Amino acid sequence: MHNQLKTMKKLIILLSISLYGWIGWWIGSHFGLWIAYWSCFAGSIIGVVKAVRFNQRNL
Repeated sequence: MHNQLKTMKKLIILLSISLYGWIGWWIGSHFGLWIAYWSCFAGSIIGVVKAVRFNQRNL
């Protein structure tokens, strides 16, 4: 059971990084390549924070 929970937490973090990174890229792409890159990076960091908080509260 412990391994399944650990795998689920990693999956949630991966999906959150992907989603928030994509949102950051989409927003930043309207302003140029470098802005898209850095907003994707920032979005990914936000995704990690939100996923960890979600995991702590719910799993």
